[in-house]
Amino acid sequence: MDLLSEKLVPEHAHEVKEEAREFAAEHIEPVAGEYYASGEYPWDVLEAAREAGLVAQDIGEEWGGSGYDLQQMLAMAEELYKADAGIALTIQLASFGAEIVEDHGADWQKEEFLEPVAAGDQLTGLAVSEPETGSDLAGMTTAAEKDGDEWVLNGEKYWIGNGVEADWVTLYAKTGDDPNDRYGNYSMFIVPTDADGYHAEHIPEKMGFRASKQAHIVLDDCRIPEENLIGVEGAGFYMLAEFFNHGRVVVGGHGIGLAAAAIEEAWEFVHDREAFGKTVDEFQAVQHKLADMQLGLQSARALTWHAAERVANQENAGYWAALAKTNATEAAMDCAEKGMQLHGGRSVLTENRISRVYRDVRIPVIYEGANDIQRNLIYNQAPM
Repeated sequence: MDLLSEKLVPEHAHEVKEEAREFAAEHIEPVAGEYYASGEYPWDVLEAAREAGLVAQDIGEEWGGSGYDLQQMLAMAEELYKADAGIALTIQLASFGAEIVEDHGADWQKEEFLEPVAAGDQLTGLAVSEPETGSDLAGMTTAAEKDGDEWVLNGEKYWIGNGVEADWVTLYAKTGDDPNDRYGNYSMFIVPTDADGYHAEHIPEKMGFRASKQAHIVLDDCRIPEENLIGVEGAGFYMLAEFFNHGRVVVGGHGIGLAAAAIEEAWEFVHDREAFGKTVDEFQAVQHKLADMQLGLQSARALTWHAAERVANQENAGYWAALAKTNATEAAMDCAEKGMQLHGGRSVLTENRISRVYRDVRIPVIYEGANDIQRNLIYNQAPM
């Protein structure tokens, strides 16, 4: 089955898509089950991805990266997430947050922090969410206070990809307290993970995405140089809003890849299994479920690729990004649910890939802004 054909993909993204597909077949699919079971960080796959040019894709060529645009990132995401979501996220998170530094940072910051990531010598991460606050970007409490020529950070961050493994993180913190300008109270910082007062530990035993590592970070009078502020003070919320518009389209690709995986698993299972004297795929109820799965996938894929073009052109980007992310991740949930039904009792066996997909699809509906928050954005930004 070729559920992720090139028909919707712009021609300039075809090569990236094919490279990602070949890499996934050679390096991800053979070890996906093993890494899912162990929950270990897939260093060897990440290194292979670096050698294949699939890491630091979002960093510009000027700083040593691949300079991929949004559509190329989406093409790659579809293929990698179809192979395994946890390993795919590890590859993506290797340079997560770097785009903010590139778009808003000083040249010296790009040279010092982006070039090592692009060269494969360092990892980064993005520290936004907090234990008590996930989707309310104007409600975060981690604070940065100026003390001479340093910023002093105090607070906690949660669900931070590479929070332990990273060499530095792009961190979102409160720098103001103006009740009349909630969105202007936040700034972005580059925080080396070896800074005094930076403490991180892995969040253990997730139900899905197990080959990807997230951390709980505690900042206890963590001091960083004043020049580690990215851009201007008070602009952090707006930097993130722009960043997440691109990120949510790519998360649409996460959902598309997972939906395709669920369909492939279910299709193969029902065509190889017999019941009541015929193969299971001959029953109309089964055929209708498979048809509904394809309806969900192809509808979501068409919307996501359309949204990618709109967001790339800055045409009501927040609206289209929210549509793509919500639709694709929920299509993945529906496909996984139907895939479990079609597998019957065998669906609950952890050795079967459909059970892994079923667990994984529960997670993208939450990250990059929970889907209920996306519905708020869709309503409020609708072109009416």
